Amino acid sequence: MRRADQYLSRRVFLGATSTAVATGLTAGCESGSAQSSRLDAPASTTPVSPTGRYQAGITLPQPAQPNLLAVVADLGDAVPVGPLLAELGQTICTLTAGTDARLLGLPPGDLTVTIGVGPRLVRMAGTSLPGAADLPQFSREQISSQARGGDLLIQICASDALVIPVVAAALLDQAGDRIHERWRQSGRRGANIPVDQDLTAPRNLLGFIDGIVGPHTTAEQQRDLWLAWPAPVADGTIAVLRRMELDLPRFATLSVADQEAVFGRRRATGTPLSGDTITSDPDLGAKTPDGRYLIPAHAHVRKANANVVGVGLMLRRSYSTDEPAPGLLFMSFQNDIRTFTNTLTHMDNSDALLQFTITTASATFLILPGFDQQRPLGATMFH
Repeated sequence: MRRADQYLSRRVFLGATSTAVATGLTAGCESGSAQSSRLDAPASTTPVSPTGRYQAGITLPQPAQPNLLAVVADLGDAVPVGPLLAELGQTICTLTAGTDARLLGLPPGDLTVTIGVGPRLVRMAGTSLPGAADLPQFSREQISSQARGGDLLIQICASDALVIPVVAAALLDQAGDRIHERWRQSGRRGANIPVDQDLTAPRNLLGFIDGIVGPHTTAEQQRDLWLAWPAPVADGTIAVLRRMELDLPRFATLSVADQEAVFGRRRATGTPLSGDTITSDPDLGAKTPDGRYLIPAHAHVRKANANVVGVGLMLRRSYSTDEPAPGLLFMSFQNDIRTFTNTLTHMDNSDALLQFTITTASATFLILPGFDQQRPLGATMFH
């Protein structure tokens, strides 16, 4: 084994082990009924099919698994893209089925693996295809060249934290020296909180419910999430990854009322400061009797509001992180990159939340259309 491989394997294993230990310690502090509820959750054991119209790991499963590893890599210049993606698709099928010896006997449970290709590879298939544009730079970034962009995204999610590094090792072994890792990030989601009949969302490290607004219905997803054309990318979507460090100590010095003013929502319930329910559209025009906006002018829900920005909804499937620093791996999925770029541009200099963040990694990927035995992963783009 190469020295770099030994280092990566040890780092991945230790990272996953610490996650598993932390989960175990937390479970030990819960009441018996809470532990039973956690153990009986269908998402922890119910398999998720890797094949179909769309790739798994975006809208399925619901709710999202609590553990994630995102690996960003580059391909060698002479590497044929199509055969590599097809191999990865086959490996994903054997891993999720539990028939791959590289699982070492671990049950895959609700494992999902989602594959995306970066702008350089998209441009190889067509310069005008969705996903061909690189992300621009924004303010409050401290991103090294190694942590900006990339050719390949491997997103691995599972309820069992121990499965993730084993699956990552198998996929990287399959790719071999055809790819070179740029950066990776592991994360976890907090406990799921009911938002609507069939919708839950976790809290983030700042204590607020994260992911309330998004294209949650089938009609909204067809309008704002999935690509409908052109044919090579139909049923794919565009992902944005942004790793952010959060200034937790400074945020914690604020009063609860001031924290709520940053977000524009109640910390405990997630309801907009304008009132009503957690799923209600914020009333951005509502004012106090003395003329002050109930949702402050620089509140996050105002600055990131899709109607204010004039864009569609983005599906957020983000994870909290604790290394290299406490923060958030922000992930959004949308069928138009401008949904993200226009929103962040609108937020960039005036959103109160951004003053507590520094972005340390950034990339965008075209999440490939779904695949099956007749249509290998990536076949619609890379013949």
